[in-house]
Amino acid sequence: MANGTNIKTYFDGAWHDADIPVMRAADHATFQGTTVFDGARFVYGLAPDLRAHCDRVVRSAKALSLNPGKTGAEIFDIVWEGLKRYPKDTPVYIRPNFFGIDGGAYGIIPAETEAGFYVVLEEVPIGAPDAASTLTTTRFHRPTLNTAVLDAKAGCLYPNNARMLMEARAKGYDNALVMDALGNVAETATANIFMVRDGEAFTPIPNGTFLNGITRRRHIANLRADGVTVTETVLTFEDFRAADEVFMTGNLNKVTPVLEFDGTHYQHGPVTKRARELYWDWAASAA
Repeated sequence: MANGTNIKTYFDGAWHDADIPVMRAADHATFQGTTVFDGARFVYGLAPDLRAHCDRVVRSAKALSLNPGKTGAEIFDIVWEGLKRYPKDTPVYIRPNFFGIDGGAYGIIPAETEAGFYVVLEEVPIGAPDAASTLTTTRFHRPTLNTAVLDAKAGCLYPNNARMLMEARAKGYDNALVMDALGNVAETATANIFMVRDGEAFTPIPNGTFLNGITRRRHIANLRADGVTVTETVLTFEDFRAADEVFMTGNLNKVTPVLEFDGTHYQHGPVTKRARELYWDWAASAA
């Protein structure tokens, strides 16, 4: 699934300057969907929170009952080795991956043998500061922790997101604002979500139905340090319709302003712009 160009892949202990095959026809992941990945960014010569993303893919593998043969520290070093193959000003999307190879009981449980591992790097431009999105509702909900492996960033979760997106796009919108099983807002089909009202930022409180994103947590910390009140709470569609600003946060573009939710229009407002500024100021200071 190439998202960009100039692809480089780390597999079997070596870097390859291509989008190479990594799975086999009978691998456990091929039939049972036992794949986990994480996404990080290299932009402006910076790789914000890279180590946190490397650590999380290891936790995701364990949550999916895979045996990761790499530590977060080892993955971090491998990624930096690969990034040196690009010019410093190249925007790179970074995805380390684990996948099941051998099957255990009934062919359903992954075997305790070491999982497969690879890293794929792709040249993917980051969105412009004013690149915005629109949202609508979807009839599809986020699952619960007792019905899906939501404590992993697992490939098997994404078909549900795909049908959310397809429904939204069929309605003429870019993305979907998604509810959890109780009917409260969880996230969008692709990213965590924030809203702003009267200068205060609000975001859904993590309840096990969506990924408590690394970039999400970074924005919360940055905004609070800058004096903005950020409240993690239960939110509904009506709360978002009453908002002054709405923005999405995720690894690919860090901050994406939302200009419309089902006919309700928003400004690309000051808190959204400030969140983006704070993020890159923090990234530069942490380098």
